[in-house]
Amino acid sequence: MLDLILKNGRIVDGTGNPWFAGDVGIQGNKIVAVGQLHEDALKVIDVNKQVISPGFIDGHCHSDLMIFDYPHSEIKMRQGVTAEVVGNCGLAPAPFVPSQAELLQSYVQPVLGQTKWPWPWETVAEYMDAVANSRPSEHMATYVAHGALRIAVMGFANRPATQPEIAQMKAMLEDGLRAGAIGFSIGLLYAPGSYTSKEEIAELCSVLPKYNGLFSTHIRGEGNNLLPSVKEVIWIAEKAGVSLHISHLKAAGKRNWGQITDALELIEDARSRGMDVTCDVYPYNAGSTSLTTILPPWVLEGGIESALEVLRDPSLRARVREELSHEQTTWDNLVCSTGWHSVFLSAMHTERNRHLEGKHLAEISEIRGQEPAECMMDLLLEEEGRISIVYFHMSDEDVKQVVAYDKSLIASDSLTCDTGKPHPRLYGTFPRVFAKYVREHGILTLEQAVRKVTSFPVQRFKLGKRGLIVPGYIADVAVFNPDTIQDHATFENPRQYPDGISHVVVNGALSLTGGQHTHAREGSFIRAQHCCKH
Repeated sequence: MLDLILKNGRIVDGTGNPWFAGDVGIQGNKIVAVGQLHEDALKVIDVNKQVISPGFIDGHCHSDLMIFDYPHSEIKMRQGVTAEVVGNCGLAPAPFVPSQAELLQSYVQPVLGQTKWPWPWETVAEYMDAVANSRPSEHMATYVAHGALRIAVMGFANRPATQPEIAQMKAMLEDGLRAGAIGFSIGLLYAPGSYTSKEEIAELCSVLPKYNGLFSTHIRGEGNNLLPSVKEVIWIAEKAGVSLHISHLKAAGKRNWGQITDALELIEDARSRGMDVTCDVYPYNAGSTSLTTILPPWVLEGGIESALEVLRDPSLRARVREELSHEQTTWDNLVCSTGWHSVFLSAMHTERNRHLEGKHLAEISEIRGQEPAECMMDLLLEEEGRISIVYFHMSDEDVKQVVAYDKSLIASDSLTCDTGKPHPRLYGTFPRVFAKYVREHGILTLEQAVRKVTSFPVQRFKLGKRGLIVPGYIADVAVFNPDTIQDHATFENPRQYPDGISHVVVNGALSLTGGQHTHAREGSFIRAQHCCKH
């Protein structure tokens, strides 16, 4: 007798092949039968011609700490997500050394969120164990993050690493890979990643081939420097002989719209030379990050506390204001090309300014009777540097082009946000793909969209035998109605769950049924099974 049969479905198996009618039988944590099933089962659910697909994989997000506070992961589960990949953009809560713990916490807080409890780990392996012991409802996998390595070894020093420091970072990277991390992520936009040369990154990447690890990149610039930044990471990957994945590929800033075509051509050219290069994209024309990223990179040398000291110095404030007022050649001054009206404050650190959440900086500066740059710097001081923003700087047509690109996969890039108005991608990314790009615009078929959120990310991130509706594979499954699946999260009201997803199975356990969480907690930490090459 089987444990569960999902009966009378349209099976979209994750390969990209056309859907077919049938049932899916589950025993324990495995799919054991697919087709017209006549076996008995402890539970039979007639899905009434809804789609039965593999569970969705969020291949780029920042739930590294949120998973501890919300182990049920209802926000993602109700989107059909059964696994998340964290440690992205060089940002992760491990590894660290105790002497630099506070520096790392302040570094990751604007993106990963603030924890009100001590971190019971230091190494990547200990972090993995802590997640597994929290008994999450979904699966997790992680990269080793460059920002964490550099802070552990060098703090926020704006200089090249010495050979002993590089050796120390390589040893920590190898420890994480040996523990089961899927690869190495960098955030060249963020200090201290921005202080690192391409040669230094290539040297660190030399560890990856031994573990068949993936090199994942938040490139140095996504605006005026988009194309040189793509060329840079392709150079690094080619130099180190590693596979490359470019995170949240976009052309930011109005003057750069349309350059996405050239960026995709750079990827195609690299692939034609035998390089393994892919990318991911989120289905919105706005990004989300920390307000500190607007500042010139030199301001962030030494970390957030040091940056706040800069903003307290009248002469240095004048320099910041001057640099923000015109285009830059060494860093992406997106606010100059896109405007202060495109920067929305999504989450404030204190109650004092909570009323400003959801307003754009141009509006706030007018209310406060200040010039926008001065207003921004004052707010950062008032909020101790802890302000999250939503940044409208992309073209819908560019987003469509990357979504349709056959070497792109879909991911949310969602940030932790306990208060305020988080980017709606936290609640709506995966239903939005099917509602907007399959049903409304028709730029993807149903089968193509399922592949982009199931088997493709599983293959790319080496997540084991999941991502396909095939006997012998892990029973991570989503059931949804392709005619009614719909995101409801908006920028004005982002905390809204989607419709159209009726059932989710994780590791064989029915975790969502009738659209409601069952409180099953059968997720795991997926440790990459590296074939170590000596």
